[in-house]
Amino acid sequence: MFVVGILSWWYGAGWRQRFMILKERLANTMDYFSIDLLVRTLFSPFRQISAGKVNGPLSVKMHAFFDRLISRMIGAMVRSFMIIFGALVIAVHSIIGVVTLVIWAVVPAFPLIGFMLFAAGWIPWSL
Repeated sequence: MFVVGILSWWYGAGWRQRFMILKERLANTMDYFSIDLLVRTLFSPFRQISAGKVNGPLSVKMHAFFDRLISRMIGAMVRSFMIIFGALVIAVHSIIGVVTLVIWAVVPAFPLIGFMLFAAGWIPWSL
């Protein structure tokens, strides 16, 4: 009865807990990198406080235009790098999470597998 209770928790509530932990970790990672916000603001000026309209002669307006253009290019490069890096981190977290869920399903069988190998006479250091 004890073993049945453990296995029912392991493949029921325990597995749901592992899935919820994985889901929360992915949500936190997505929130940390906020890829959707980075995509929406991809060509916004990068850390430029004075990106508004400029009044004055043509040379001042051209100077402000090129400042904003360079700032937008730098912003696009930095945001593109963060989008790519964030997508890679999310993919790695997803792969690790799926592997963890698969290992979670197999772990209760390890003692049985070990006993069967022991009964068959297998010795790990005699390979």
